[in-house]
Amino acid sequence: MFLCTLHPKILTKPMHKPVALITGASAGIGFEMAKIFAARGYDLVVVARTAKKLKEIRTQIPAHTIVTDIPLDLSLPNAAAKLFAATQKKKLKVDVLVNNAGFGSNGRFVELDRKNELQEIDLNVRTLTELCHFYGKEMAARGTGKILNVASTAAFQPGPYMAVYYATKAYVLSFSEAIMEELKPKGVRVSVLCPGPTHTAFVERAGMQGIRLFKNKFMHPMSAVDVAKIGVKQFLRGKKIIIPGFMNKLVAFANRFSPRFLVRKIAASLNRI
Repeated sequence: MFLCTLHPKILTKPMHKPVALITGASAGIGFEMAKIFAARGYDLVVVARTAKKLKEIRTQIPAHTIVTDIPLDLSLPNAAAKLFAATQKKKLKVDVLVNNAGFGSNGRFVELDRKNELQEIDLNVRTLTELCHFYGKEMAARGTGKILNVASTAAFQPGPYMAVYYATKAYVLSFSEAIMEELKPKGVRVSVLCPGPTHTAFVERAGMQGIRLFKNKFMHPMSAVDVAKIGVKQFLRGKKIIIPGFMNKLVAFANRFSPRFLVRKIAASLNRI
């Protein structure tokens, strides 16, 4: 009979838990994703503009989850570099990066506030790109890691009355598909989530409460909970382009074969108040 004894240090050495960094984590899809990743055994780095809202996340996350909250306006210049520096300083190894932060605006382009439109581009495009570069490079060097960029079904078409938002999401889809091929040989998996209409605070900020898109009985806006559940599940399974909901898949597919003038007309009709 053989007895096996373990060294005390082996018994007490803590196991490494994977870390998920989620931007725009204080509400909506990002908040729901934070809860799901925590339930799946991840520690969290949560990023949003408001420190108070970030701290509220802790009340709905299991006590054994380590939550690092970093209040930061990611639409500001050098925000991505500041976030990366903060995680480096805390010696956090990010295993999953979720680029969820973003916003939109509704109205005739030339009548919207130019500064706000440029800030929208900065957050939805520039910051996402920079974070993918910072963390993607680190992941590639380690030979492992996952990135989930949140786009939209808006990525598959032009969007009159939400011109900048649709254009930024088209960038996110195209960019994500490109780097998923580049990073795959390095052991880094990239996916892109393309939700359709979803009930979140995003709708209020964009001034979209009254548009036909959210009144259309065929579109059936989804809840942030459902989008997050589908998104995380398929992401961790390795699906590349994730479109939650049958109707959203159908619309994205139909846009590829419909005449462009018709796609523009329909989008304009749905986005107009």
